[in-house]
Amino acid sequence: MACREIIEQGCKELGIILRHEESINRLFCYYTELVKWNRRMNLVSQASEQEIVESHFLDSLTLLPHLNREDNPELLDVGTGAGFPGLVLKAACPELILTLVEPRAKRVTFLRHIVRSLHLENVDIVEKRLEPGLSGQLKPCACITSRAVANISDFLELAAPFSTTHGSVICMKGPKAEEEISQWRTDHPASPYTLEKIIPLTLPFSRAMRNLVIFRKTAE
Repeated sequence: MACREIIEQGCKELGIILRHEESINRLFCYYTELVKWNRRMNLVSQASEQEIVESHFLDSLTLLPHLNREDNPELLDVGTGAGFPGLVLKAACPELILTLVEPRAKRVTFLRHIVRSLHLENVDIVEKRLEPGLSGQLKPCACITSRAVANISDFLELAAPFSTTHGSVICMKGPKAEEEISQWRTDHPASPYTLEKIIPLTLPFSRAMRNLVIFRKTAE
C-alpha cells in the first residue's frame, strides 16, 4: 500500500475521523519530507513505508479524538523530536494551537521546514528543554503530551507548572502502562493530577499494543 492508503485504512481501523479534506494531503507531504530529510539526518529509524506511517503518524493520530475539540483546542508537546505527536495532530487538525518543545537544533530546523511547507499557523517552536524556569515563558496549556518522556511520575511532575487547572495530560504508553501508574501512585500520593481514564489501543498493521493514559489536574 502507498502512504495515502495506509493513512486512510489505518484511520478507518482506529476509528479516527479526519474532518478536513486536506488533512491526508498534509500528512502525505509531511511523510515525504520526513523520508527525504531522514537520508541526511537521523530523525526516525529506518523502516518500511507502512512501519513509518503506522509507528509515527497513525500512533500520533490516536490522540486526535481526545483533544479538546472546542473552537480553540491547544496542545503542548514536550520533546517532540520530528513532530510526533504534536505536528502530526496539527496537520490533521489545523485549528489546533500548538506549542512544540524540542532542544535539538537539527530537529527544530526540520520542524520549522514542515510548518512552512504545510502552511501551518499558530505553531510555536521552543528550542529548549522543558524545565521549571520556562514557566515564565510558556503560558499554561489545557492539554500536554509527550512520546519522549519515559516515566509517568517524572512527566507529570515536569508538566505540572505548565498545566491549567482542570487541564489534561495524555501519556502515550505501551503495554506496561499499569506498572508506571502504580509507581506514580506510590511516589506521588499528593499529586495535583487524578487518573481520568486508560484507553487501550491496537495499531492496525503491526497489532502493537498502546495505552493512552489521561490525567486531569484537579489542584494547584
